[in-house]
Amino acid sequence: QVQLVESGGGLVQAGGSLRLSCTASGRSFNNYYMGWFRQAPGKEREFVAAISGSGGSTTYANSLKGRFTISRDNAKNTVYLRMNNLQPDDTAVYYCAATNRGGYYIVPASYENWGQGTQVTVSS
Repeated sequence: QVQLVESGGGLVQAGGSLRLSCTASGRSFNNYYMGWFRQAPGKEREFVAAISGSGGSTTYANSLKGRFTISRDNAKNTVYLRMNNLQPDDTAVYYCAATNRGGYYIVPASYENWGQGTQVTVSS
């Protein structure tokens, strides 16, 4: 088990950028596949991006590819989500998640550890 704490959310104007961070407590962070998801009011939680334990493999939601970048620093037990050219439709609570099991990494059910979420609000 790992505990996850997100940070870096806030209010930004359309076209702006943010970098979210998710820091994990516990050992063997590099054994965990990490994912970012988001949930807007009244909508289901949706996949944003995922990254393998080594950082060598990344996956993105097709609609976000090119604007969002996931990365990790295993020495700091931290995974990042860089978000560029933010739009009002990106407004949501962003969650990071971790799993050390195999699975279909784009679905929330594959992850057993979740952070509390960080709010991102994009104004037009």
